[in-house]
Amino acid sequence: MENLIQEDPLSPFARFSSPGDLAPDLPSLLDLAARGQWRSVLDKVSRARTTSVLSKPHEHLVYLAFNALALHKLRRFADASLEIDSLSPTDNNPEDPFDHPRFLYDYYPETYPSFRGSMLPFSIRLLYADLPQRIGNRSETLDRLYSLLAFTRARSGDSWRRREAFVLGSLACNHFINREFDVTLALIRELLVANPSDPFLLSRLGYVQLQIGDLDGSKESFARVEAMNLNGAEFHNLVGRNKALGYVVSKDYVSAVREYEECIERDPSDVVAANNKALCLMYSRDLSDSIKQLEGTLERVPTAALNETLVVNLCSMYELAYVQHGDIKKSLSNWIARVAPDDFDPSCTRI
Repeated sequence: MENLIQEDPLSPFARFSSPGDLAPDLPSLLDLAARGQWRSVLDKVSRARTTSVLSKPHEHLVYLAFNALALHKLRRFADASLEIDSLSPTDNNPEDPFDHPRFLYDYYPETYPSFRGSMLPFSIRLLYADLPQRIGNRSETLDRLYSLLAFTRARSGDSWRRREAFVLGSLACNHFINREFDVTLALIRELLVANPSDPFLLSRLGYVQLQIGDLDGSKESFARVEAMNLNGAEFHNLVGRNKALGYVVSKDYVSAVREYEECIERDPSDVVAANNKALCLMYSRDLSDSIKQLEGTLERVPTAALNETLVVNLCSMYELAYVQHGDIKKSLSNWIARVAPDDFDPSCTRI
């Protein structure tokens, strides 16, 4: 939802000086979303709609964006699609359902006498593109994402370049998940044209190169990252994780564990390093210590560590280590229910 408010004048809401000016009680909605309390977001939107708190067209759009995002986070994808589709006028442009005067400030001159341009939150366009794949229609999502990419490229300004990069990144992730590595590489290289010195982009390039077996290419990418020699734990941990991956590929798990341990020492909340260290310990047949690593991470930094990938790995280790693993996973599931945000998927514990 960070795209709801931009400082750039091209943003539909840049003319509002604060979230509170943009829509009624918006700071509270932003706080609930930041804490992952998506059911409370739905309740708040419902109350606002039924009590006539929303009086202006743009306020309805802001609250609709929050409602659709909350439904998406709660994996109620069909309901989220219905929410977004409710915006489509009957006489809409089939190539762009949001290309309609009703989404312009100019359409309401009495309400917005000095405002011009679109009032549609960009997050609505993103959700419109993403949702089809959640209900089994990936090809439609790809079509919409590439259309959205063209839409962002047709506009100027820093905020649109950030949005263009976000859509490119979404496409790269989509193709990567579906093992379409050639397309993924092309998209990452396109992102690097605009940001050639981004160490995280270069690292992602190296990860994809590893996937296709281009070991020399990945080494070159990781070496370029290390040569930047930037300050800060975040950068040094990125370099350390890249080195560790190289050791994992060569099955030198001891050296990989050492690299991950150094990352964790620098930043105990580095969940990627903690998770990967545990996997390396498991590959080294040290199942007991791998379980301790993940359990300790959940205890030390529950907010950062509580993600489905880490929990799936921990439950898999329980299944390997214990005959009677059901009770242990049940205890973990009960703990997750107490501390996890609303959008955490409890099915990852497999109980």
